[in-house]
Amino acid sequence: MEAATALERSPCSQRQAEAAADPAAHAEGPQASSQQEAGSRSLQQLPSIEEHPKILLPRALRQPYIRKVGETVNLLIPFQGKPKPQTTWTHNGSALDNSRVSVRHGEQDSILFIREAQRADSGCYQLCVQLGGLQATATINILVIEKPGPPQSIKLVDVWGSSATLEWTPPQDTGNTALLGYTVQKADKKSGLWFTVLERFHRTSCTVSNLIVGNSYAFRVFAENQCGLSETAPVTADLAHIQKAATVYKTKGFAQRDLSEAPRFTQPLADCTTITGYDTQLFCCVRASPRPKIIWLKNKMDLQGNPKYRALSHLGICSLEIRKPSPFDGGIYTCKAINALGEASVDCRVDVKAPH
Repeated sequence: MEAATALERSPCSQRQAEAAADPAAHAEGPQASSQQEAGSRSLQQLPSIEEHPKILLPRALRQPYIRKVGETVNLLIPFQGKPKPQTTWTHNGSALDNSRVSVRHGEQDSILFIREAQRADSGCYQLCVQLGGLQATATINILVIEKPGPPQSIKLVDVWGSSATLEWTPPQDTGNTALLGYTVQKADKKSGLWFTVLERFHRTSCTVSNLIVGNSYAFRVFAENQCGLSETAPVTADLAHIQKAATVYKTKGFAQRDLSEAPRFTQPLADCTTITGYDTQLFCCVRASPRPKIIWLKNKMDLQGNPKYRALSHLGICSLEIRKPSPFDGGIYTCKAINALGEASVDCRVDVKAPH
């Protein structure tokens, strides 16, 4: 028993001897032990990083994300990191406005939500995923747009022929995005209907051609961007009156032709034979200028005023009607035409026979 006791005591005595031999080591021993324990506890507090933080930004969000005013913004951004990293959002380098923007952080994704986007929500949104001393960031550009304002003014510069020249000034508000161009329309004053003549026209002046002669036109211009045409458009104060060009005819001088001529018979009287009691007519044609005087003669005696005969003259055709002739009405009949330049005459023989 004593040997066991001696044996049991020997290690302790040995330690005492070592301590007595090295008092400095004995003095520093408890302090060194406490430092080791503190370092061990600090290592135990730091989590072990099993997976580095990483943001999996969708390809569609690597370019500006465009929404219209009033639409919903709902972005889901996946990320990696283990254990779960700490995620934060900023807008243009500042904290988010919680009254307008909602954020939800999941185990492997973060959601940014805006119920009704306004133009003030446009800007640079940055997501930061941090795990220990490691972090990953992703930037998303959100652009909230709306229809542009109308061009500020439009005026009619000039009208010539069947064309009109217009000028206008760009709108003050482009809707937070670039303009795609202008739409130019015309309206005839008679119908009042608007028709598009130019679409997505990029300059601020144009010439409208092929307008109808005699009509009057008004014009208006809309601005256009990705959201569509402006709600209103300015209209020209003046109308473009398309007038018919006056035609000037230049006539060459010419000598007045003298058409005067003495009487000339173009169709003579023809001899005829008639039967007692049947009316007979004699015809001839005369040409003369000025209009000639026509005289009918029988056997060289003037028949004017004799009720048995009726003489007519129209457009150069002369006729003599013999009413119910008798054998005594036979003889030589003469038609004479007289004007200031001369006279002419034709004769025919008329025979009146009794009926058999």
